[in-house]
Amino acid sequence: MTKIDPSSPEPVPPTPSHTIGPFYGHALPFPGGEDIAPLGHPDTITVHGYVLDGEGKPLPDALVELWGPRPDGTVPQVDGSIRRDPATGGYLVRNGVEFTGWGRIQTDADGHWYARTLRPGARGRNAPYLSVCVFARGLLHHLFTRIHLPGDETALAADPLLTRVGDRRDTLIAGDEGRGTYRFDIRLQGEGETVFLEYQ
Repeated sequence: MTKIDPSSPEPVPPTPSHTIGPFYGHALPFPGGEDIAPLGHPDTITVHGYVLDGEGKPLPDALVELWGPRPDGTVPQVDGSIRRDPATGGYLVRNGVEFTGWGRIQTDADGHWYARTLRPGARGRNAPYLSVCVFARGLLHHLFTRIHLPGDETALAADPLLTRVGDRRDTLIAGDEGRGTYRFDIRLQGEGETVFLEYQ
C-alpha cells in the first residue's frame, strides 16, 4: 500500500475508476419507476427494449433512466417521481397525477425494460426525444443516449444530432410497433452499438 503525505507539495495521483455495478441494483430501483405517465392519460406511449452487451447478450441487471418533456415540449418541474412513506421511509408509488417526465427501470432477467410515458414534444431545433442514462455492470461510467421517436420524418431529417452521426442515426431512432408502442434496444458495444453522448 502506498502512503501519501497530504502536506507534501507533490500532486496526489487520481483515485482509479471502479465499475458502477452491480451494487446500484440493490438500492436504486423503486416500485413504479416505469410508470411515468399519469394513470389513464390518453397520450401514454410504451417504450421498451433490451440492454445488450458486446456479444449481443442481454444484461439482466442494468438500470435505465428516462427523462422527457411534456407533449407540448415544456420540461416538467414538479416533484413526485420518488415518494417515500414518512413513517417507514419505504417507497410509495407515484401519485398518478403529476407528470415529472422521469423514470428509472431495472432490466428483468431477460435484459428487457419498459416504460409508460407521454410522447415528448419537440424542443428547439431537435426532433422529439427522450433522454436516456444507462447503468450496467462492467461500465466505468454511466452512458447517455437519446431515443428519438419515428413519425415526423421532416423533423428527424433536420435534427442536428441525427445529422451529425450520419449512418449511425438509426441507433437513436426507436422502431414503431404500432398502437403507441416503440422498441429501442441499447447495444453497449460491438456491431450496431448505440451512439452514446458525452456532455461537457
